[in-house]
Amino acid sequence: MTAFDPVRIGLVSTSDRAASGVYADQGIPALQAWLGAALRNPITWESRLVPDEQVRISAALCELVDDAHCDLVLTTGGTGPAPRDVTPEATLAVAHKLMPGFGEQMRQISLAFVPTAILSRQVAVIRGKALIINLPGQPKSIAETLQGLPAATPPVPGIFAAVPYCIDLIGGPYLETDPATVKAFRPKSALRPSPPT
Repeated sequence: MTAFDPVRIGLVSTSDRAASGVYADQGIPALQAWLGAALRNPITWESRLVPDEQVRISAALCELVDDAHCDLVLTTGGTGPAPRDVTPEATLAVAHKLMPGFGEQMRQISLAFVPTAILSRQVAVIRGKALIINLPGQPKSIAETLQGLPAATPPVPGIFAAVPYCIDLIGGPYLETDPATVKAFRPKSALRPSPPT
């Protein structure tokens, strides 16, 4: 048995070609690898591979939150300006609250690499007791966005540092991170003693 709270994480990769089998999806494996290293909690995964269709993406998000009771849902892909990029619209359609700071920080991180980061439309929302975040489609960009740029001058924090406390505030499990990958930030009043490993 572990002393860490269990967490249910939903992963949604949106891609017409991956969903139809033209090529293997890379988004979900990249998310699982990064989160598996970052979190010390036991994780139950719920993953969905869906085409770039707003109704189907929204349905997958609702299913993961309302039926599978995921605490955190991460999407990958479909956040650009192309006609088939509808992940942000699908996410906003199921939102109870908007969390604009996540999108702002994701674009700030990506701008350190490419000027086209301003074309990204990633959003984050709360539905019920779950946090839903849109992430980029490329595995390298996923890791950079989540982890940040710790070696930059000055260092640029990744978005995942704020995720555990956000989930605390909406009534979810207490997420413990491995500082070697990412250090979660919480105010002192919200800290719990770490269980023995």
